[in-house]
Amino acid sequence: MRVYGIWRMNDFSPNHINNDAAIFKAVIELVEKEGVTITSVTEGAFLKLEDYNDEPIITMGRSKELVHHLKMLERRGVLIINSAQGIQNCFRTLMTQALLQHGVPYPESEIVATHSDIGYLFDRFGAPGIWIKRGDFHAVHKEDVSFASTKEEANNILAEYAIRGIDEAVISKHLFGDLVKFYGVDGTDFFYCFHPYDLNHHKYAAYEQINGLTAHYTFDKEALQQTAIRAAQVLGVSIYGGDAIVHADGSFHIIDLNDWPSFAPCREQGAEAIATHIFNQFSNYIDHMIYKDEDSTDINYV
Repeated sequence: MRVYGIWRMNDFSPNHINNDAAIFKAVIELVEKEGVTITSVTEGAFLKLEDYNDEPIITMGRSKELVHHLKMLERRGVLIINSAQGIQNCFRTLMTQALLQHGVPYPESEIVATHSDIGYLFDRFGAPGIWIKRGDFHAVHKEDVSFASTKEEANNILAEYAIRGIDEAVISKHLFGDLVKFYGVDGTDFFYCFHPYDLNHHKYAAYEQINGLTAHYTFDKEALQQTAIRAAQVLGVSIYGGDAIVHADGSFHIIDLNDWPSFAPCREQGAEAIATHIFNQFSNYIDHMIYKDEDSTDINYV
């Protein structure tokens, strides 16, 4: 089987360029050891391919142009891991809407236009302030996820988003508790969670600055795993990671979920689980193609 592997652009790996590249490289090596031929390309190079023939795709790509193109391929039956639609569903506004609509525990949030005055949300969400997150994409710059402690600061952040051409923002209530990061892979029993500040593995220091040192509140890991699985299913991603806030009483809220993160603290185990998932998907895909071929002579094998 011939397969394309699309690497993530550095711009979409803030603070994790080497880690993102390392997990993708590890997965490719495991898959190739089983006899699968993988053609590795960048996001831009794949968009320029002239001889692509609907081969399956393994992708960490995130650019809007690539995701749009992959969605068209997906609609005509190409196997893409992660799903192109799932990657898009992890864009902040879509993620927020989907998780809230499906009852996944998620912070109280509102989607606003970046030219809005959001002072009223301080009265609604209360102290110590609010989180402002760009709505149209993942966080690329540090400012794309910002905490505002005053109305003036919040409106200034929104104004900056507007200048950058960002039309929407997600405004979320601040939650008190421990920050917990997790990774999961669909169809396997792999699930890894940890307190990122203990390992200095985090993008933003604001949670610790506001909430204080990690208290290591007791929580049900299996319940978190099942909630993460549910969130990933709602969004349509099979290789995923995210963040949760665990409260003093052991309850928790998912505050973020991303397609194919770095798996840095558990790279070896994560790569093995991802490779297993990919092989399972390939097997299902081949079976599907054989089934279709029994009724048609127009099927092109890859």
